[in-house]
Amino acid sequence: MRNITRHTGTVERLKRLESSANGNPRFSFTIDGHDVVTGVDAMQGYCIQNFEGKSCVAELGTHYGRLTLNSIKEITV
Repeated sequence: MRNITRHTGTVERLKRLESSANGNPRFSFTIDGHDVVTGVDAMQGYCIQNFEGKSCVAELGTHYGRLTLNSIKEITV
């Protein structure tokens, strides 16, 4: 993964994508105005639904020309 950047915002417009060839879930969503996908066979596909509507810090990177989630953490106050 290249060009990893950190963004703060709310996870919005969560949408389920077609599962990977191994049957693992994939999602697309928006954070801080950026359209992002979860990686193929990445564990974030299982937990991203827990972050919907919450303020988070996400690290995003480019993987094969697509903006892909590298890590995500909820902001607690």
